[in-house]
This record gives sequence, C-alpha cells and structure tokens, in this order.
Amino acid sequence: QVQLVESGGGSVQAGGSLRLSCATSGFSYSRYFMGWFRQAPGKEREGVASIDTAGGITTYADSVKGRFTISRDNAKSTLYLQMNNLKSEDTAMYYCAASDRWFSLYPSRANYWGQGTQVTVSS
Repeated sequence: QVQLVESGGGSVQAGGSLRLSCATSGFSYSRYFMGWFRQAPGKEREGVASIDTAGGITTYADSVKGRFTISRDNAKSTLYLQMNNLKSEDTAMYYCAASDRWFSLYPSRANYWGQGTQVTVSS
C-alpha cells in the first residue's frame, strides 16, 4: 500500500537547522509531484514547498524563501526539506504529500499524505 513516512523532526533553538526526510513506497514516486506542508495548533494546513517530478522546478512559501530547500532523490523514492535559520513561527507538524498534478502550495491537490513529524523551535 501507499506509504509516506516523515522523519527528522525535533526540538531546536532559533537559528538552528533540521533536515526532514520523507521515505515513500507503494506508488510511482518519480511520476508524482511532491510537497511539504505544515500545520500549527489552531491554524490551517499551509504549503511550505513543492517540487516537480524531476526536481528541477520548486516553489516556496514567502515565509521560508531563502531558508528552506526542498529536494528529492528519485532513485531512493525520498523527499527532503533542509531547514536553516529556523524561527519560532516555524513550529508546526510537518507533512509530506504526493500529487499527480502540480501542487504549487495547495494541500487540496494531494493524493497521498504522510503522518507528519513535529518541529519545535524555541526562541
């Protein structure tokens, strides 16, 4: 069956870095657009970054531009999110998702979701 398993979350001080991974199986990963989304308590899920099937086109939310980098390894069916210079407002549950069409930053376009990994940034 389809699986997306996030890892790499944790607690970090402001200014620190984390690298999230999303290991996938059960679908044709290289044919799917991929994205990272996050949801803070009491807030709606929002798009963080997305990437096309080949990894050559990326989109970022304005709030993370210049600090986060999305990438993918199609040979390993794995998605990554490098997060640098973390801020307290980045605290949220982070989810990876797969879509058979271009995501942009719209969660509604997802076909599959992972269970999430928590990122907590203390100031």
